[in-house]
Amino acid sequence: MAQKKNVTFSDIAEYTHFSKTTISRYFNNPDSLTLENQAIISDALVKLNYKENKVARILANGKTEFIGIIVPSLYFHFFSEILNQILSTYETFGYKFLVFVGNEKKEIEKQYIQELLAYKIEGLIVLSHTIPSKSLAALSIPIVSIEREDEYICSVNTDNYAGGVQAAELLAEHDCEILLHINSPTAKNIPAYGRIQGFLDVCKKRRLKHQIIYRDLKANYEAIQAQLNEIIDELERDYMGQKKGVFISNDTHANIFLNLIFRRHGGLPSDYLLVGFDNSPISREAIIPISTVGQQIDKIAYEAVGLLVEQMNERKKRNPVPLTEPIHKIIPPILMQRDTTEG
Repeated sequence: MAQKKNVTFSDIAEYTHFSKTTISRYFNNPDSLTLENQAIISDALVKLNYKENKVARILANGKTEFIGIIVPSLYFHFFSEILNQILSTYETFGYKFLVFVGNEKKEIEKQYIQELLAYKIEGLIVLSHTIPSKSLAALSIPIVSIEREDEYICSVNTDNYAGGVQAAELLAEHDCEILLHINSPTAKNIPAYGRIQGFLDVCKKRRLKHQIIYRDLKANYEAIQAQLNEIIDELERDYMGQKKGVFISNDTHANIFLNLIFRRHGGLPSDYLLVGFDNSPISREAIIPISTVGQQIDKIAYEAVGLLVEQMNERKKRNPVPLTEPIHKIIPPILMQRDTTEG
């Protein structure tokens, strides 16, 4: 039995009575055709059981349907979860992804970006902080950032300030005698700085006793564990017997903190209340479910890909209209109250 041959542009042209040039324009620049002619060709593809040759199309028009992603690491649960959500948008938008993990090394990330450009990516999503947005904007491809400095590029971020307010108010409502926020040193132009500012504003407005504890908490479990152990030593020395409300900048660190407390006390003592940030899966899976300021990670991922696709589609039009200013979308957080404050 002879193998059925692939349907070609010539076959489609013969079926529709259009030229091969018109068929090619349908695939490479559909906006150049009328909606009626687009519909005729689309119907023909179905009836002819046309199977697109992706490689041939890429060679013909240079459009790969690939989006690049740069993440700083996969150690933090937020990054792994948002990557999972971004990849799941294929069913909606039809774009594939090339992912590089930069490990916060600027020169390596520059190399990764050049590699992605060589693969003719149509757009880029960046979660890493190492390369300034001004440098990224000069790449001349659509770019969307998530939770990083974004002055010159489009972005989708959580309302981090509102999240800091939510965490501080929750701990204050539980009559904590001292409110503490543990975070890495954070520049004010990074969206996550809003967590610090929101926490501070609530404490100052309500005249609550508080302390910000800064540590350079890198993506290394042993180092983080040692630093958090030191912080717990300080808390138990300086605030012995006082009800301590601890707000930690992400769920990964909050879970390590909780585990260290368990090892010391065999449980979470009544003088500790704990709030994380992200609502990544680890907050629900912890030995005691952790109260957290929930980033709507699925929505952030969807909005980021959607915003990027809008820009990429605009570039494919006959007369594209470039953005005059970056678009910045803000997603509200949702406070998740669980056993580390409600137990």
